[in-house]
Amino acid sequence: MIKGDIFFNLAVRSVRLNFLRSMLAAIGIVIGVVAISSMGMLGTNMQLEVKEQLSATANTIVISSDTVRMGPPGFTPSSSSSSGVTKTELTKITSAVGSNGTVIPIYSTSGEFTINSVAGRGMIYGIDPCDIGKFLTLNQTYGNGTTEIGTGEVLVGSTLAEEFNLKVGTRIRIGSFSSSSRPELRIAGVLNPRGTVADGVSTDNGIVVNSKWYTDQYGGKNEWTQVNVIVKDVDNISDIESAIDDKVNTNAKSPAVRITDASSQLATETATLSTETEFLEAIGGIALLVAAVSIFNVMMMSVSERIQEIGILLSIGTEKGEVRRMFVYEAFILGLLGAGIGGASSLIIGYSVVDAMIGTTAYFFQPASILYVPAAMLIGVVVCVISGVYPAWMASNMDPIDALRSE
Repeated sequence: MIKGDIFFNLAVRSVRLNFLRSMLAAIGIVIGVVAISSMGMLGTNMQLEVKEQLSATANTIVISSDTVRMGPPGFTPSSSSSSGVTKTELTKITSAVGSNGTVIPIYSTSGEFTINSVAGRGMIYGIDPCDIGKFLTLNQTYGNGTTEIGTGEVLVGSTLAEEFNLKVGTRIRIGSFSSSSRPELRIAGVLNPRGTVADGVSTDNGIVVNSKWYTDQYGGKNEWTQVNVIVKDVDNISDIESAIDDKVNTNAKSPAVRITDASSQLATETATLSTETEFLEAIGGIALLVAAVSIFNVMMMSVSERIQEIGILLSIGTEKGEVRRMFVYEAFILGLLGAGIGGASSLIIGYSVVDAMIGTTAYFFQPASILYVPAAMLIGVVVCVISGVYPAWMASNMDPIDALRSE
């Protein structure tokens, strides 16, 4: 056993005699382990959070035109150009879906608004009142609201309501800040938070208006920004997408619409977050590289301070492999100290970072997240051992006579 090994005991003795120096060297490992594990856990928790939110709309197909129409109030596109999903295409989509799902056409644009003389900007969605309740829900803590909004009423997102201290009955003006004829509408309800969604309707910082009011203000009637299809059985989503594609995209070289669902967005979001996580982990890797140099320096100092001890060991018949093992043990002990402290610190710091950045620690103790702690600790120990290999080799290859002569 290592503990009963005399060379391991000599390594422990060396660390104890130079405890302050050893701990200062181990701090680099602590920082590296904390950086790698904390950043890894942050990235993983972000991925799990996004996956959970996107899964809520996994049964939704999003259909959009290659050209998305956006314009200021009063802007009317020319009748010769189509910049959204047309009425003909909507009819084909509805026919392809049949009784397998619910078709919801949606207008949207980025717009300005004013609440209590405070200006803001957000997404404005024009939806038929009959369709709103099919996928959006109200938060009644802001007052008894309704999704059956008229042309003079709106629904606002939860983030918007919190930032502007809104409630049912508050008035909001929509339109350019410089316009003197901005329409004033009544808030008829506050929507529940949706977070990151795959259906393209991010209402948390947005406003939902009656589709008729939208087209009266923005134009583009019967040219929807997107059409959402909420399927009854998520297992049939691929078949429904194929049916829509066959029905609408009759020209394979120039498709009329793009068809996406949660799986494609989830893949994109996961790839992006994975790249960001790898970048952050690389920063932690740099910290470990610096720590490796520090450990190497400490081990070289340990060898130079113990030349006579090495000479005595070699002169009494100690094998070179045993001398090497003694110094590798010392590097291993330094790595174990740094990794242990770093692992414990990672749980505390990582938890705080995840809570501050994401706002929830619901996924912190998931295996995919917590696995970063032992992984970072293992990397820290390995880095230390590798840093001690050359000094150990140099010590074992000393000439015993020259070593004994040194002062």
